Amino acid sequence: MSLLREIQIAVLNERSELAPILLKLRLLAGRLESQPLADWVRHESEGYPADVALPSYRQIPVTYTASFAGSFGSAINNAPIPPYLIEEFAGAHWNNYEMRQSIAAIDDLMIGVRQESGTLTINAANLILLLQGKIYDGYSCHEVTGRISASSLASLRHQVRSRVLELTIELEKSIPESANISIDKSPKSSAEQSSVATQIAQQIIYGNVTTVSAGPGASVSVVVSERDISSLQRYLIESGLERADAAELAEILASEEPESKAEPLGAKAKEWFLKNLKKAASGTWKIGVSVATDVIKEAALRYYGLK
Repeated sequence: MSLLREIQIAVLNERSELAPILLKLRLLAGRLESQPLADWVRHESEGYPADVALPSYRQIPVTYTASFAGSFGSAINNAPIPPYLIEEFAGAHWNNYEMRQSIAAIDDLMIGVRQESGTLTINAANLILLLQGKIYDGYSCHEVTGRISASSLASLRHQVRSRVLELTIELEKSIPESANISIDKSPKSSAEQSSVATQIAQQIIYGNVTTVSAGPGASVSVVVSERDISSLQRYLIESGLERADAAELAEILASEEPESKAEPLGAKAKEWFLKNLKKAASGTWKIGVSVATDVIKEAALRYYGLK
């Protein structure tokens, strides 16, 4: 039986563990010579390093409660803090937790969560200072608790399983030869097949994929999800910007709104771009001036949901 068929049968069996399925998909990715697909499977199996951008489905919603102390022994305990206030006083990134653990680790977390309170508690101590004096007048915040529900973890696992199935379906449609690959039989993969496999993986895993020309015979795959700063930063790095520059520009784009669809860069982003354009001209960036202009504008359009 082919690897692709084994993966499909296993993923449709709800009792099948994801870890062995991912190992088979990793082998299939290797046979198709698709590095992005192999990297995704490896990260799902082993966990995502801090410097690797996360797919949007691994941004898990967090709910917060806080306790406050007032004068004469008064107190407000376990008061829910609305996401709007968290975003206003601490930043939007606090409303989502970056789940970088491997699938196996998430399985263990789910077992523990279900045996206890049904939620996973995360460290939110830094929020105490950020919320201090801003929620209830005359009350000081002394405890903040962030929680992730078991259903969110289950949804993450389902998203991975669903993407594995969709990947195999699309690979079978677009690369019929992939259905003939087995552990002991591997037809030679062509450059075209590898490219198609990579495009399929990027579209299914990250979504919103397009292509920007980077010169004769070259292209840059744009993978930017709307309002997802991680995918924005990842795209900028892969397009040729230095990591520090990509992080700085991503933060600026996230901090302001575009002027229009025709001009997606805000005032701060324009100022930053003009100041750093010399890096493209000098070769510090791995792309030239004209390409840098195109890819940054395209990234902004995708990030703001204008395209």
